[in-house]
Amino acid sequence: MSFKIYTKTGDKGQTSLIGGTKVSKSSLRIDAYGTVDELNSYIGLVSDYLTTEPEMVAFLREIQDRLFTVGASLACDPEKDIKMRIPDLYEKDVQMLEASIDGMNEELPEMKSFILPGGHVAVSTAHVARCVCRRAERLCVGLQENEEFIAPLVLQYLNRLSDHLFVLARWIGHRLNVEEIKWTPRV
Repeated sequence: MSFKIYTKTGDKGQTSLIGGTKVSKSSLRIDAYGTVDELNSYIGLVSDYLTTEPEMVAFLREIQDRLFTVGASLACDPEKDIKMRIPDLYEKDVQMLEASIDGMNEELPEMKSFILPGGHVAVSTAHVARCVCRRAERLCVGLQENEEFIAPLVLQYLNRLSDHLFVLARWIGHRLNVEEIKWTPRV
């Protein structure tokens, strides 16, 4: 079965939320779920670098699945009763991130200074994903501050995910025997 990928409905700068409401492609809600999509792509790239870490790749695929859930939540018109079933985030999704952070931290040396992103392309890519995650979180906070509905677990998940990505970057470097680049401030 084939279908056309282009619909031409967005040619004038509008798109539809789940529920049918038309909004500008520059709306904060569209920016938020577009950034979550960008984050999902970077996490896919990080996992592509981890060829020797199948368990972490599987965990990153779980995260990608949850990011589709986050994106679906953000793509819904909060003012409309949605007829289709949208997956939910659960507290256990946040707890899974916390458990993974704790597990990685057990392997890592104590961090005694700020570190600069870099040293290996996989480490740097994990840091890029962390930065994109923080941007997605800021956009979601902006939605909340504009009194637009956002599921509370979305903010909590993105906040914890950015922490996870920071620790993941360190963990990747540790596993690859890449020395962390310590920030030495010029004072």
